[in-house]
Amino acid sequence: MDPSHIPRPRGRGIYLLPNLFTTGGMFAGFYAIIAATQGHYENACIAVFIAAILDGLDGRVARLTNTQSEFGVQYDSLADLISFGLAPALVMYHWALSSTRLDGVVPGKLGWIAAFLYAACAAIRLARFNSQVGQVDKRWFIGLASPASAGLVVSFVWTCHDNGFSGEELRYIALGVTVAAALLMVSRFRYFSFKGGGPRSDRMPFLVGVVVLAVLVAVAIDPPSVLLSIGVLYALSGPVRALWRRMRRLPPEPAT
Repeated sequence: MDPSHIPRPRGRGIYLLPNLFTTGGMFAGFYAIIAATQGHYENACIAVFIAAILDGLDGRVARLTNTQSEFGVQYDSLADLISFGLAPALVMYHWALSSTRLDGVVPGKLGWIAAFLYAACAAIRLARFNSQVGQVDKRWFIGLASPASAGLVVSFVWTCHDNGFSGEELRYIALGVTVAAALLMVSRFRYFSFKGGGPRSDRMPFLVGVVVLAVLVAVAIDPPSVLLSIGVLYALSGPVRALWRRMRRLPPEPAT
């Protein structure tokens, strides 16, 4: 065989490319935690959304460059735990949940318990997702995905903070949002993943492209409120779909 036709082994450095996106997302999550401890809540919320964007890019880059690896999968999961588990929980805790201590010792414990519950449910959600890779329909998520849950939590903080509300006066509403987001992550509700199941799964239909463009325009006009609206609608879509199927008496769907 002509040596010139022997394919050269792929350079090991290219495997750094998707992992750099993962590291960038983890850095954004870490920065969100630091910003929240210093009272810069808007910056903290924006950082979590930046982490979500980078999280969506790392897998796509890995597929485009054919650099998927088991290391990348595990590294991405650990980074997600920081960006979409610890970061949202601590942002919400510093903004509102820590204020429950003003109502006494027992209510004061509810704040950090809710924050821990959120972080723990995010870890369970990520572990369940990893254990079911290749066994589930890619069109659906079982339970609210951790980036979507994080988006719901931090968009709530961002919207309220942007409109002049303090976490102290909304501390129990914030408590309810945190617990609800946590439980939805470990629920059995099905959420549309916006992923196809065939070879053309990376292609976007024209109508979907128009909708995405309209959403981006709306986000540019009023980012926190639009993101919160999207987060609430998507979070409710799982329970609403399950209720609709139950009312129609459709057969139960498989859990995986």
